[in-house]
Formats: sequence, C-alpha cells, structure tokens
Amino acid sequence: MTIYEIRNLLLWCTGINYLILFIWFGVFVFAHGWMHRMHGRWFKLSVVTFDTIHYAGLAVYKIGILLFNLVPLIGLYLTS
Repeated sequence: MTIYEIRNLLLWCTGINYLILFIWFGVFVFAHGWMHRMHGRWFKLSVVTFDTIHYAGLAVYKIGILLFNLVPLIGLYLTS
C-alpha cells in the first residue's frame, strides 16, 4: 500500500468510528430509558452503574479513535 492509500484508509476509519461514537452518544442521550430497560433484562444494573459503564465506554472508544486513527493520520499528513 502506498502512503496515499493508508492516509485515505485512516481518514475513512476515523470518519466511520466518529459516526459510530455520535450514534452511540445520541442513543444514550435520547433513548436512555429504553437502553436501560433493554440491558436490564439481561443484567441487574442500577441507573448510576449503567450510566457509568456507558460513559466509560464512550471515553475508551474515543481515546481509541484518537490513538489508533487520528494521530497516525495526522502524522502521515505532516510527514508527506
């Protein structure tokens, strides 16, 4: 693969991952009760625990996007 193809791939991956992150956040904010009821069928979680798990998951996912997609993409743009 050429550097141009890798940059293009990382750009698409970053965009798709941020889209997933925004959808997750939107569903968490606007359908919070539905998500809690759905997960409550499988796990006995309080609302506070449920919110903590999702907030931590969003944070870890965002950090993963930054570390594995965005930073290498910026590095490739700066070196070429």
